[in-house]
Amino acid sequence: MADLWNIISSNYVTVGGAVPSNAKYVPVDAEKYEGSWKGKYANGSRFELSIMNVNGFRAKVKYVNGATTKYQDVLIRNSSFRIGDSKFMLVGKNADGQDSAQVATIVTNPVTGVSTLEKAAATRG
Repeated sequence: MADLWNIISSNYVTVGGAVPSNAKYVPVDAEKYEGSWKGKYANGSRFELSIMNVNGFRAKVKYVNGATTKYQDVLIRNSSFRIGDSKFMLVGKNADGQDSAQVATIVTNPVTGVSTLEKAAATRG
């Protein structure tokens, strides 16, 4: 368990955790977020996020990675939100002109108990 906290604390700023607690939530452009976002982590694991019902700074999200499926209402702030152990951050457009985001997830190996931070690009489509 100590390894998990070391990873989280050492990567807190890296995945965008340095948001002041008094930062205000403001309405976002729903068209930038809504839809199906797909990507693949370096370990070969594929994921998909379905973002829907964006209203103001709130949205409903479904995250699927292998056998794991999570549903959650999220709050969007500074172009990002968290769902479970994952963080989604809207980036803009990639080199191909597709909408792009970064997804970072803490993955714990059930056999060894070792936690790692997996990051991947996600594109909408």
